[in-house]
Amino acid sequence: QLVQSGGGLVPSGGSLTLSCKASGGIVGITYEAWYRQAPGKPRELVGGYVDGIVARYVDSVKGRFTVARDDSKNTLYLQMNNLRPEDTAVYYCTARVSTDWTDWNYLWGQGTQVTVSS
Repeated sequence: QLVQSGGGLVPSGGSLTLSCKASGGIVGITYEAWYRQAPGKPRELVGGYVDGIVARYVDSVKGRFTVARDDSKNTLYLQMNNLRPEDTAVYYCTARVSTDWTDWNYLWGQGTQVTVSS
């Protein structure tokens, strides 16, 4: 399972860090990413890793958000700086994981609300 932490209410220009910890005997992770969904909008990719390489960031967060991982802790992070009201959304982490290197599944975190006040 993926368990998220962090998030909350922050003023415009502030910073937050989200965490996403994988647990439950996971031995392999080939894709990890952060998505977000604002009210009335589709879920969008924020940024992530593919096979250990940072894939991409959505243009609106480039230079402000950073995806990082700590393999020793099986944890994915999203460092968000210079937050804007339009960053307000529920943020989700997702990962393609395996417990035996044979069967792979996509998991999603429970979601974390990030609210940026103007």
